[in-house]
Amino acid sequence: MITDFQIQALPIDPFLPWFDLNPDELRQRGARWLTAEASPGYPCRVSLTDAQLGEQVLALPYTHHDVTSPYRASGPIFVRQQAVQAQPEINEIPAMLRHRLLSVRAYDASHMMIAATVIEGVELAQTIHRQWHNPAVQYLHLHNAMPGCFNCAVQRVVQT
Repeated sequence: MITDFQIQALPIDPFLPWFDLNPDELRQRGARWLTAEASPGYPCRVSLTDAQLGEQVLALPYTHHDVTSPYRASGPIFVRQQAVQAQPEINEIPAMLRHRLLSVRAYDASHMMIAATVIEGVELAQTIHRQWHNPAVQYLHLHNAMPGCFNCAVQRVVQT
């Protein structure tokens, strides 16, 4: 039996206050506006799309695994200035993920990492389905394998 999945983008609301900060205030918080100089290059964690050439993205620190576990984690992410939260369909893989080398990290109900693998993005759907074969896997996190940055979470979809 194949278990369905849904990729979850970050909501825009927590980032909106950052957009009003001046460059000095951003630097004090460890953030900066960058201009996309290549495409693909800056993957937005809200829209789940790559920034286009010349587009502004906010690079900022973000706690993407805000849990009580040794695997609590944070790191840099990019958010496009005009981002709208993506709402991928069940079993949909956004294009932004298909062309990257990804680290797929599986977590249990205690937020402990119980499996991890590195794959080409074109293998993502099959890899997610394989992870669901282990009933202990509660959710997945997808990271860019080379820089290690968090991209998005993946949840099981229970169809009734």
